Amino acid sequence: MARSVSDLGPHLDRKFGVIGRQPARCDTHGEYSAVMLRAGGVSGCPICASDKRDMEELERKRFQFRTLQHDAAKIPKRFTDKSFASFVVSSPAQQVALDACMEYVDNFSKHKRQGRCMLLLGKVGTGKTHLATSAVSALINEQLVKAIYRTVGSVIGDIKATYSDKSGETEAHIMRELIGADLLVLDEVGATKQSEFELATLFSIINGRYEQGRPMIIVSNLSPAELNDALGVRCVDRIRENGCIGVAFEWESQRGKEGF
Repeated sequence: MARSVSDLGPHLDRKFGVIGRQPARCDTHGEYSAVMLRAGGVSGCPICASDKRDMEELERKRFQFRTLQHDAAKIPKRFTDKSFASFVVSSPAQQVALDACMEYVDNFSKHKRQGRCMLLLGKVGTGKTHLATSAVSALINEQLVKAIYRTVGSVIGDIKATYSDKSGETEAHIMRELIGADLLVLDEVGATKQSEFELATLFSIINGRYEQGRPMIIVSNLSPAELNDALGVRCVDRIRENGCIGVAFEWESQRGKEGF
């Protein structure tokens, strides 16, 4: 005769070494029946145990997300360990820049909802990339945001590489990645004289993100006026919509100094 469900209790107890049960109380969840094991010890609250397993699984998924997203972010090795905490402030203007970037991260859900972009513009070696990559890392680590970092040169190079059979990627896949991320940091804008192809590609990215209401951080050594020439008025107009936050980096180069 097949064993019924009611017969499984004693069978499972023997299998797992259960020798008895006793009343117990959890300060959080109240009364429960604790299990006594042949090997010694008494089981704890089953609800607490379940909550602990759920939390461990959540942490595992968060760790997996952070690992995968840091790979996808493609932050250059020189900047992978940079953070807001390691940005050295020695002037009021640097403090303003740091505060602005930290505020953008702290309130990213609001900025994302409003499609608000940020412009980090100014002299070379002043920490623009440091703060931009720090924002990407903080969003990934603290808010589980899909944030990525690219230079204009890397974007164009990756897309041109798809025209070769050796690439393994498609231009459409790259564009989906650039347009679909919650935040895109685009660095070295205007660093070189751009071709019509580059300008058209940048417009497709910026316009695609604009249409979907997704924000960007634009990093450039150019002035606001020069940015119009480098990106085109249509692109800059889209970036500046919805209260774009502009930060000027006008102090002298800090390269070679601690924190940069």
